[in-house]
Amino acid sequence: MTKINNIAKNTSYLTIALILQKVISFTYFAFLARNLGPENLGKYYFALSFTTIFAIFIDLGFINFLTREVAKKQERAGQLLGNILSLKLILTFLTTLAVLVVINLFNHDQLTRDLVYITIICMVLDSFTTTFFAVVRGFHNLKYESITSVVFQLIVLIGGLSAMYFNLNLRIIMATLALASVYNFAYSLWVLRSKIKIKLQFLYDAEVVRTIFRVSWPFALFAIFQRLYTYLDSVFLSLLAGDYYVGVYQVAFKIIFALQFLPLAFTASLYPAMSNYWQSNRPQLVIAFERAMAYLIIISLPIIAGTIMLADKIVLIFKSNYAAATWPLQITIVALFFIFVNFPIGSLLNACDRQRQNTRNMLAVTIVSIGLNLVLIPLFKATGAAITVLLTNALMFILGMLVVRKIIVYSPKKNILVFAKSLLASFLMAGLIFWLKPHVHIILLVLIAALFYFVLIYLLGGFHRADLLYIIKSFKRSKGDNIETPVAGVE
Repeated sequence: MTKINNIAKNTSYLTIALILQKVISFTYFAFLARNLGPENLGKYYFALSFTTIFAIFIDLGFINFLTREVAKKQERAGQLLGNILSLKLILTFLTTLAVLVVINLFNHDQLTRDLVYITIICMVLDSFTTTFFAVVRGFHNLKYESITSVVFQLIVLIGGLSAMYFNLNLRIIMATLALASVYNFAYSLWVLRSKIKIKLQFLYDAEVVRTIFRVSWPFALFAIFQRLYTYLDSVFLSLLAGDYYVGVYQVAFKIIFALQFLPLAFTASLYPAMSNYWQSNRPQLVIAFERAMAYLIIISLPIIAGTIMLADKIVLIFKSNYAAATWPLQITIVALFFIFVNFPIGSLLNACDRQRQNTRNMLAVTIVSIGLNLVLIPLFKATGAAITVLLTNALMFILGMLVVRKIIVYSPKKNILVFAKSLLASFLMAGLIFWLKPHVHIILLVLIAALFYFVLIYLLGGFHRADLLYIIKSFKRSKGDNIETPVAGVE
């Protein structure tokens, strides 16, 4: 019972921290965009994207390996951590050297290079921080990591706003991120030593190292492909179009990124349930998957419709010099549908031991993304990157669904019916927005439109009272709980 309670508490900590983190992060981004302007914002996010891509070569899948193996045998935590720390010291030196060499091969100005040098500090410290917390996760404790993720964002927010208030330069603003990374590193080390009682040491055992690499490589490959897919578009934009377009694109990208807390929070409790159903209750696994798909369809479609209708007003939040972000936002937001439904698809594949297929899918999508970006960015700038996001997320959906049909006996008819009802309600809501847009403030309009949509989808039978109760319970239940309720939109 204690273990079950820990899982439930960890899910609650993670969900609350995730929501707070996204809210604070997006708030800071809005201030950052308004104060820096598109070009300096582009330099800021190019530096972050550039080092984030390289950061994976310090980890190479060690994080997932460490959490999994420590959870199995907690008494081996010190030995595994010691060997991984020794490997990371070498990888940190090589990766840092690679970043310094590559950034100086590009024709970037001194400010951009300086920003990259500062983010190297973040890259290194964050890598060790996640390693320490990987051990803590192996002891079934997410409390400290959840707390510090919010504190980290608060340090960035307060430090960054202070730097902007005193009109300090972009290097100082970026330095606040490094300051937050220093705090995170120190706190994670304190938790590891004081709370988990793990002694920090550097070890090298050839047999242990061979095991680490043998088990970690699938995780490493997936992480590399995912990082390239997520951050390479900003690097390509900087190199092929200029920093101004990186800043414009980030407005659309950040909105999409901020909204991902919805499926992330939902699948936090879905994944362990799917793992349990795969072992003990295959019919319930199908129901859980259909239900998750239905809920995320219902949530994503009105957000897409509303954002398309209000995109011109939304980008004005970041000042008029971001007007060029309207088209990228309208295109990228359509990808939200695929991003949302890809969460339960990915959870199902991982829960049913199809991690390697997930990696192959990510590889295919990454290759297509690189090709499309190289063709579309020179032609359409930020809009080209947005088109790539839409097409590649659609491809990820198609590839994932092909695997889903091999795992479970899934009939899409129920979800298609929910999609049709949600689409109709979203179109009617879009019509209401079009009619009220010239006369009603955007905040009030969003509230009216949301209420109108959910009343309409309820009347159309898109969801029922039992579905609302399930959503509430899904954030409270623990692994293995079996809550039998109808799939959304199905009697």
